[in-house]
Amino acid sequence: MDESELIKGIQQVDRKAFQQLVETYQRMVVNTCFGIVHNTADAEDLAQDVFLEIFRTAESFRGDSKISTWLYRIATNRSINFVRNKKRKGFFQSLEETFFGGKNLNSEISENRGDQPDQNITDQQRSDMLHQAIDKLPEKQRIAFTLNKYEELPYQQIAEIMEISLASVESLIHRAKKNLQEQLLDCYKKKCV
Repeated sequence: MDESELIKGIQQVDRKAFQQLVETYQRMVVNTCFGIVHNTADAEDLAQDVFLEIFRTAESFRGDSKISTWLYRIATNRSINFVRNKKRKGFFQSLEETFFGGKNLNSEISENRGDQPDQNITDQQRSDMLHQAIDKLPEKQRIAFTLNKYEELPYQQIAEIMEISLASVESLIHRAKKNLQEQLLDCYKKKCV
């Protein structure tokens, strides 16, 4: 089934077309979500939401872009909204903890993981540090960088997904790299890891 047949099948609520869509693009969607949310379970949940949205809104797809571009755009937007909502919840949860003395169980669990070798812990710390640095990037820089480095998408496709010019993508990725370099260098100087 080619792309136009696949779109037509999805728009006509053809179960086989939708199944082929999921099988073909599931890994891509999960990886895109993971690149933004940095959590496998959340990325998988978001991927399900993406495919449900595709199923619900298939009739509105005009075919101006590829299916993959459409999916990247939805996955990126869903993931960003998820991160925003999580930050809001985190803010209110920290207020609750401040005023009501609650304790963060996640940090307690991670502190009790002493059964891993030191190297694995250091690698995980570096990975966490990188993800935190990526999360601190301005939104458009974070999206462009994630799509380029995690998804290995060419600049032109990123421009289509983000609906911006090619020059803007180049600029965003350049600034993202520079910002990450500064953040990580600062952390290295402070001996974060």
